Amino acid sequence: AINISQPSFSGTDVFGYTSFLAYSTIPNITFYYEFRLKFQLANHHSALQDNLIFFTGQKGQGLNGDDFLELGLRDGRVVYSYNLGSGTATITSKPLDLTLNIHVVHLGRYLQKGWLKVDDQKNKTVTSPGRLVGLNVFSQFYLGGYHEYTPELLPKGYRFKDGFQGCIFDVQVRTSMNQEFKSPGTPEGHPNSGRSVGQCKDSPCRLIKCRNGGKCIEGGSTVYCDCPTGWKGAFCTETVSVCEPEHNPPHLCKQGGTCVPLPDGYTCHCPLGTTGTYCETG
Repeated sequence: AINISQPSFSGTDVFGYTSFLAYSTIPNITFYYEFRLKFQLANHHSALQDNLIFFTGQKGQGLNGDDFLELGLRDGRVVYSYNLGSGTATITSKPLDLTLNIHVVHLGRYLQKGWLKVDDQKNKTVTSPGRLVGLNVFSQFYLGGYHEYTPELLPKGYRFKDGFQGCIFDVQVRTSMNQEFKSPGTPEGHPNSGRSVGQCKDSPCRLIKCRNGGKCIEGGSTVYCDCPTGWKGAFCTETVSVCEPEHNPPHLCKQGGTCVPLPDGYTCHCPLGTTGTYCETG
C-alpha cells in the first residue's frame, strides 16, 4: 500500500494501456470552467511524445459533433483542445523551458472563447468555430491516461497516442468565476478508479526486498524482482529445477522424453519407441 498525494504516471505500456486516475464527472462545466495544475516530466524525452494530461468527453470518432475537452503534450509544447459540437478549437503553447523542474498550467473557457497560460509564457486565446457555445460531456474526468486503449477511443480532434510520463498534482477546477477552486472527485480529491499509479519521487522498490541477488524493476506502481540464473519466484527465493524450462542450460531430453530431477542431476524417461540417455535413439 502506497499513500498517493502526488500521482506519478508511467505512460503507455507494451499492450497500449495507460496508467490513469478517473474522477467523477465535473458538474456544471457546460458554459464556463477554469483548470489549474502542475506537472513534472519524467525526463526530457517524454516532453516530445504525444502524452495525454487529462480528458473528458464523448467517445465519438469525428472532428465535428463530439464534445470533448483535453490537455496534453506534443513536441515539447502544451496543447489544449476542446470541441463544443461544431468544430475543434486548439491552443498550442510555446516550447517548454525544460530547465524548469515543475511546470504550471492555467486554462479556461467561457462560451466559445478559450485561453491557456503555461509557466511564464504569455496568455494565448482561441475561439471555437460554429455557433454552439455549450460543452456537453458526461464521461468521467481522466487524468494521466485513459481506462481503455487510448488511441482507439479518444476523439480524433487532437489525438494523443500515449499516457503521461511523470507527475501531475495540485489539479483544481471551478465552473464559475464566483466559486473557489476545488480538486476534482466525489468526495473532493478522491478518484473513482485508477491503474498503475505511483507516488511522485517515491519508488515502490523501497518496499520490496529481492533475495539471492535479485534486482527490483519498476514501471509505474508495478514492481517485480529480476532474478539471477538459478532462482525464481516473486522475491527470487525459489530455486530453478534442472528440469524447468527456465533452467540454464536446459535439459537435453529429446523426442518427447520427460525430464525427472535427481539429487545429482536428472534422467530422461523415454516415450515408447525411443531409447538412450536423452531418448535420442529410435
